[in-house]
Amino acid sequence: MPELVFFSGTMDCGKSTLALQIEHNRSARGLVGLIFTRDDRAGEGKLSSRLGLVTDAVEAGPGLDLYGYVVERLSRGGRVDYVIVDEAQFLLTGQIDQLARIVDDLELDVFAFGITTDFRTRLFPGSQRLVELADRLETLQVEAMCWCGARATHNARTVGGEMVVEGEQVVVGDVAQSAAEVGYEVLCRRHHRRRMTSAAARAAALSPDVLPVTAT
Repeated sequence: MPELVFFSGTMDCGKSTLALQIEHNRSARGLVGLIFTRDDRAGEGKLSSRLGLVTDAVEAGPGLDLYGYVVERLSRGGRVDYVIVDEAQFLLTGQIDQLARIVDDLELDVFAFGITTDFRTRLFPGSQRLVELADRLETLQVEAMCWCGARATHNARTVGGEMVVEGEQVVVGDVAQSAAEVGYEVLCRRHHRRRMTSAAARAAALSPDVLPVTAT
């Protein structure tokens, strides 16, 4: 039976790499896929991974009817055997409903990839809707790591190297941005709560007054 599958994880855990691997494996068997993405780091209409792999995709802007797009492709004689959606957290809730309709009405597998929570630890609306509708939820087994070595579970936004907890929910950036730009870092819950990024940890380690000392 066709399924809507949601693969989730923090940034830097290999979601886009897995999406590209699924595309490779299925296309190698003669199947034809349709790839949607939104706000990829490589630019509009691209699906890319941090390993340097990149392929063309359809930019799923807020005005795009995903179900209608697939139906039109099929109506014009095109072939679609499955659908891949990267950066699914950025989709509108209505677009997630359209993905479910692709599975139910067109009987196509849909593989969606995204992060569940934003830099404030709040659910993205698209991810929340996927959790509500998906036939299967898969947490990626490649674990991103916090600077302390613990498993990273939260995405932190940085501006000028400092963690911020206010601002628009969607601001495109990457874990490889320079300190002067809007960037992201994956942290464990403890250090996300303390707003302790790797840069802040280095600064604290260099401080002569890391811990108070009481003379005895």
